[in-house]
Amino acid sequence: MSQQPLHLAVALDGAGWHPAAWRADGARPGELFTAGYWAELVTEAERGLLDFVTFEDALALQFADLTGPDDRTDQVRGRLDAVLVASRVAPLTSRIGLVPTTNVTHTEPFHLSTGIATLDFTSRGRAGWRPQLSARAEDAAHFGRRETPQLTRDDVRDSELIAKRLRPLFDEAADVVEVVRRLWDSWEDDAEIRDAATGRFIDRARLHPIDFTGEHFSVRGPSITPRPPQGQPLVAVLAHAGIPYELAAKGADLVFVTPHSRAGAAAVLAEVAAARAAVGRPADLPLRAFADLLVFLDERPGAAARRKERLDELDGPPLASDAEVFTGTPSELADLLLDWQAAGLDGFRLRPGELPHDLTAVTRALVPELRRRGAFREAYTADTLRGHLGLPRPACRYAAPRA
Repeated sequence: MSQQPLHLAVALDGAGWHPAAWRADGARPGELFTAGYWAELVTEAERGLLDFVTFEDALALQFADLTGPDDRTDQVRGRLDAVLVASRVAPLTSRIGLVPTTNVTHTEPFHLSTGIATLDFTSRGRAGWRPQLSARAEDAAHFGRRETPQLTRDDVRDSELIAKRLRPLFDEAADVVEVVRRLWDSWEDDAEIRDAATGRFIDRARLHPIDFTGEHFSVRGPSITPRPPQGQPLVAVLAHAGIPYELAAKGADLVFVTPHSRAGAAAVLAEVAAARAAVGRPADLPLRAFADLLVFLDERPGAAARRKERLDELDGPPLASDAEVFTGTPSELADLLLDWQAAGLDGFRLRPGELPHDLTAVTRALVPELRRRGAFREAYTADTLRGHLGLPRPACRYAAPRA
């Protein structure tokens, strides 16, 4: 039996995380840009009692080469807006968390704060947010307001080199997260009076300017959106190196990491702990850690590996990923998850290699296997995303102590 409850999330992207997944038997490429496709995926994840789903997003078309666009026409290109997809599926679900990705390099923090706060209202407290920076010159060209450093082939060989090259953008991202969090607090919880008899809708004294001034922008506030149901929606950061670990330690509730072994997980968690100390994060402020795994699952031994090999043949080069690629049975994956959890991980974000196949393998085979081992919930016990992860609802930083 597991020492602690195991948390599980899935990362949804297109037809799956393998570039050739759209060509697999059972794939639905004609539905990728429909609301129904995403609603079915998320409701399936909720049937499996998963903690949350994440939605990928970007400011440029997908491409295989990290240093710039390519001319391939045999891979999925294009996607729907992540926040809008999450808002569309929110009324169709009741418990599962919804965590869209947004770009913070070219998007105003005021707009980001209201978008995620609105999602928290439409989902009744199940919103999260994954801030993502952009170093692509092509992305900057969409806006024409600034230039950003372009990664070179030497940069992308090493995560630490990438992070050092992008240090100014990570510093800016930290400011964006801070501003968004302040804006979520700029309305006190009881700022809305809504008393028709007296004609008072709000208590203006309980709306607060945030008066943030930084190197890249200044924001006065308050927000146009009241304080979200969770107070602070969950903030999650994907990190591969020391500088992004510091970004997570400064402003996130959860960090996604990409170890490739149990020993690697322990080493990464030690780096995250060092980042916490470096930025002075309070010891009593939780920072959950999930490991990412790209998964292909089949009940028959060897079937998942053969399925991946067929997709590799269709695509050309073997699948490459920042995360560990797992092929095997649900029972074998359960063994791995519980082994790695012992290194100190709180949970896992699984990236289905092929949709919907590997998602349903998670919900209908992996989850029951983990339950048999006493390692996963039998039912939701909370109504909010923070509640699923055992995170308290934060107090508003601007509220005066009440007598």
